[in-house]
Amino acid sequence: MTIKDVKAYELLDSRGNPTVGVRLTTENGDFWALTPSGASAGSHEALELRDTGPRYGGKGVGTAVKNVNTLIAKRILGMDETQQAELDGALLELDGTKSKDALGANAVLPVSMAAAVAAAAAQRIPLYQHLGRLYGFSNGANAVLPVPMCNVINGGKHAGQDNDIQEHMIVPVGAKSYSEAIRMVAESYHELQAELKRRFGPQGILIGDEGGFAPQIPTVQERLDLVVKAYEEAGYRDEMRLAIDSASSEFFADGTYHIGAKSYSSGELVDFYDELTKAYPIVSLEDGMAEDDWDGWTELMAKIGSRVQIVGDDLLVTNPERIEMAVAKKAVNSVLIKLNQIGSLTETLQAVRLSHKSGFSTVISHRSGETEDRFIADLAVGVRAGQVKFGAPARTDRNAKYNRLLVIEDGLGSAAKYPGAGFRDLR
Repeated sequence: MTIKDVKAYELLDSRGNPTVGVRLTTENGDFWALTPSGASAGSHEALELRDTGPRYGGKGVGTAVKNVNTLIAKRILGMDETQQAELDGALLELDGTKSKDALGANAVLPVSMAAAVAAAAAQRIPLYQHLGRLYGFSNGANAVLPVPMCNVINGGKHAGQDNDIQEHMIVPVGAKSYSEAIRMVAESYHELQAELKRRFGPQGILIGDEGGFAPQIPTVQERLDLVVKAYEEAGYRDEMRLAIDSASSEFFADGTYHIGAKSYSSGELVDFYDELTKAYPIVSLEDGMAEDDWDGWTELMAKIGSRVQIVGDDLLVTNPERIEMAVAKKAVNSVLIKLNQIGSLTETLQAVRLSHKSGFSTVISHRSGETEDRFIADLAVGVRAGQVKFGAPARTDRNAKYNRLLVIEDGLGSAAKYPGAGFRDLR
């Protein structure tokens, strides 16, 4: 089993920006992977290599593509695609920097992913099973489908708004299966669409980067009221809960947080979240504090972490070193996992293992600039994450992942498990 060819392409993501797609060829055929891109990216993420100059407004990825087709191809041709750690080690050695500054994480990652897809095919097993084996499960078949956290109202950078909370999500914890959960989400989404159209007309149902609606509603409370009304109208008052991704680094400057016209110190923002999570059925709060406000994170965790999942994204960037810092500071109880933040599959699996070993839950996440690639759906099942964030049930780039989970569930049959309200207790 050897890699016979690798070729990168400059393709487009869901926002119409260039991204890197890779075709990796073995004796079993061609295998593809595409790299996503975030809008509210953390400053500690691995480097996403972009070109300068007029092409695509300076967002071209021609250099990253060239790095795959020359440097990376020369290094990995002839390697065994089933030896993931060895392959990723070679890629990291070739780059030689901590943050993928030489090759670009967007060059390294799709090669790493495509190799895993090829390896699953070589073994004639589903990708999620192969990823489970790489993670450390002996048989690789974990049979746990994740609870979806679906972003039905987009704010912040996902909706072209400043000083704004970014994601307002619904979480179907009361469903009996994944397929029932995604049906509840879709029905609630359409109820929300109807209500927004009644109130605001066509402008109310314009959608943001992640498929959620982007109405010009000024406060998070007003938005959550609409979301709750929608899922109650759909008949899921008892089955549905809420989640928020503040993306607070985007509204933090000079030691102060700015939401709309209001300003908050770290302590005042913690009090704001305390009141908000008491007033609404919020089970998860992501990036409540800015990426380097460690004291704020520790205060937030101490105040509401016993009753709410506190998720680190920009704070941790899927990086084991920063996860270890969060363990020491008791800053979070959950880690968002994004492959392109760290840049290789092996490093991602290391981050998941460390998170679970530390007692943290994990959420496998898309990016706002997504593709039709479905890899992260298999990853969520493979590592028994129990939670995913793929956006609203709209746009093919989001539904490709949700649909892949439906197919996995069907293939597992009666062995498929849905954790429901126990989504945090799979470690």
